[in-house]
Amino acid sequence: MTDQYAVFGNPLGHTKSPQIHSSFAKKTNQDLEYTAIEASLNGFNTAIQKFRKAGGCGANITAPFKLEAFAMATDASERAKLAGAANTLLFDGERVFADMTDGVGLVNDLVKNLGISLTGKRILLVGAGGAARGAILPFINEKPSLLVLANRTPSKAHDIINACQHQDNIRACGLEELTEQSFDVVINATSASLTGQCPALPKSVFLEAEAAYELAYGKGLTPFLALAKNANVKVLADGVGMLVEQAAEAFSIWRNIRPETQEVIKTLKIPIE
Repeated sequence: MTDQYAVFGNPLGHTKSPQIHSSFAKKTNQDLEYTAIEASLNGFNTAIQKFRKAGGCGANITAPFKLEAFAMATDASERAKLAGAANTLLFDGERVFADMTDGVGLVNDLVKNLGISLTGKRILLVGAGGAARGAILPFINEKPSLLVLANRTPSKAHDIINACQHQDNIRACGLEELTEQSFDVVINATSASLTGQCPALPKSVFLEAEAAYELAYGKGLTPFLALAKNANVKVLADGVGMLVEQAAEAFSIWRNIRPETQEVIKTLKIPIE
């Protein structure tokens, strides 16, 4: 019997997840079917329970349901607990295991695909939403010299950092506090680029940067990446690699096998110009 998986979100017209996971399944000889289920804004729990009762084995969760997904879990990974959100669920009888693979997907894309070492580096992560929360622990595990979480509303960034106990190399601040600070890697985890906007970042953050990374994907040269390009940052990347790598992490949780990602990334990548 073919195992059933799905991605839940609203809206889902843009999702690449069925394409990605179908490719993974084909390459690894896994007998599974992966579909997209657009739940109503108030109907996530009903939709996911219906899927489980029909024999669903696991699910990916995207906006706006990641908090609800975490809340329904019977147990969760440390990175999901720190994020307070989940983008991956594994169903095993009454057990619902929750994980957050966005952060490890981002780190894997930076380190493995782009060749950017994070060890001993100064990292600026802009934004304090679910994606940023999910990235904190994977970044800490890479042992940077400094990790700064900056957000337009500083209190949200401080709340996240305060949850990270015994970490003296991570800080939180408002965007206005970044003046005259510079970093090795700058990551935009805000939604600004989805509306053609750019976080209010001083040019100084890019002056010594070797890489600028935009979590949004398929948008070409976003205002954030244009700002980095004008500062002569050599490596400019969007989130398509993160998208595929977080999917590979979820696939490995479900199937205990890690698919290769390079071919899928190449298929989905749009040049940044």
